[in-house]
Amino acid sequence: MKMAADTNTFLAVAMNEPEKDWLIEVTKGHDLVAPVVLPYEIGNALSALMRRKLLTESQLGSVWDSAMAIPVELASIDTRAAVLLAGRFQIYAYDAYFLQCAIETKSPLLTLDRPMKRVAGELDITIVEG
Repeated sequence: MKMAADTNTFLAVAMNEPEKDWLIEVTKGHDLVAPVVLPYEIGNALSALMRRKLLTESQLGSVWDSAMAIPVELASIDTRAAVLLAGRFQIYAYDAYFLQCAIETKSPLLTLDRPMKRVAGELDITIVEG
């Protein structure tokens, strides 16, 4: 089964966050899918973590490499539909891209973001829970 995985799940694993073990366990035997913007979103998140002094320059390469080593299918999505979702729910377009990916691939959504889970629920997207 495919799971649409949000950026925060890749970062949690790559940065050894407390959710790492759960994320690895819940994804065993499943194929991850994400919109093609995933690497850009990870890069943006890493630069934000550096600006906030939560990640050092010396850690940047290894965290990037760890996140990029996680097997994932990068899927093209209907960006227009995602932007309309963003407008409808007043959310960031990047969040909408992942929701649209889940819709188009008919996959449950794996995210650590509570507001995104709320919107997914309103869209009848199955949410991967622990």
